[in-house]
Amino acid sequence: MGPTPLCIGAVVPRTGRLSRLGDPLAFVIDRSAAGQASVRGADGRLRPLRFAVRDSRSDPAHAREAVRGLVAEDGADIVVAMAGTRVLPAVVGTCEELRVPCLSTTFPWQAFARGRAAAADGPFPWSHHFAWGLDDIAEVFAEMWGLLGPGRTVGCLWNDDLQGRLLREVFAPTARERGHTLVDPGGYAEPATDLSAHVDRILRGGADVVTSAATADDLALFIAQARAAGLRPRLLTCSRWLAYPHTHAGAELSRARVATLVYWTPRHPFRSSLDGTTAAELATAYEAATGTPWLQPLGLACALVEVAHHALASAEDPGDRASVAAALSRTRLATMAGTLDFTRGPAPGIARVPLAGGQWHPTRDGHALEVVTNTAVPEVAVTADLAPAT
Repeated sequence: MGPTPLCIGAVVPRTGRLSRLGDPLAFVIDRSAAGQASVRGADGRLRPLRFAVRDSRSDPAHAREAVRGLVAEDGADIVVAMAGTRVLPAVVGTCEELRVPCLSTTFPWQAFARGRAAAADGPFPWSHHFAWGLDDIAEVFAEMWGLLGPGRTVGCLWNDDLQGRLLREVFAPTARERGHTLVDPGGYAEPATDLSAHVDRILRGGADVVTSAATADDLALFIAQARAAGLRPRLLTCSRWLAYPHTHAGAELSRARVATLVYWTPRHPFRSSLDGTTAAELATAYEAATGTPWLQPLGLACALVEVAHHALASAEDPGDRASVAAALSRTRLATMAGTLDFTRGPAPGIARVPLAGGQWHPTRDGHALEVVTNTAVPEVAVTADLAPAT
């Protein structure tokens, strides 16, 4: 009898509102299943490797069901997941409850840590995460505000959920340190139906820059109501959903000069630790297979599989979940997302991903994300100047 096969399980939103953000991980899983059929362990033995995918349906309850199915029915030795303010804590909490290693990404690490604490009692030996921090977003955005000149007055459009509350905690000191003033009219409920009160408060506050973490639809609503009220900010900085292209809001993104965070592009000088694929090659393969443009999560999805594979390969006993979790904790690996170091992260089980600043610029075919500042990642080339709205 041969060695017991190992399994990487993935919770992926294939349906529901997060489904498009699940496309990169689904693509990477399919690609990896075709190219990574085995794992050579630390003991030198070659073990078969398979992948199992379950749909979260973009819903916390279904995400918990997906984890349970991956563990009980598919025999997952490690679970990977990405995206979802409410979905990700559900995945992590269930993995902690079932004592199975979990690796996740695309969620600011402070929000992840807060959500992890709410979903399960600590300590958290099973859950690991790599991403940027809210403080990294604040630094990149404040730098871009400063490109318009010192001492900007910045209106804040943040929701009343966990991420909005955390953004207030982090952005205020960063803004003060850089000489900027924030005008914060308070949180709003998602999805927004009327942001006129926020527009009025920001307009009366004299803001010429607006910062947010809104969805594309909510930001489009704000832009429309702002224009009707005579508020025309020179720059909008928006994280979260606006890190991805939104076809239905493309013209608005470009005209409003929306700037955002950049954590991965086909121009990043990184490659897969598994097969040497470059960032450009990965993006080209994704577009050929899906018929849709690359998304920033694509690079992080590739890194998820790389780190999971590395943990199985470096664990003293890859068939023992505690051993795999311990291997995750000591991982330092050069990946498609850059070097991920879980031994020197800002909190246990976390590796940091640096950010560049980008802006959506109009093109003949819609809009393109250009890198406009690279202070934290000088190896990533600046491709355009920041262009304020006129």
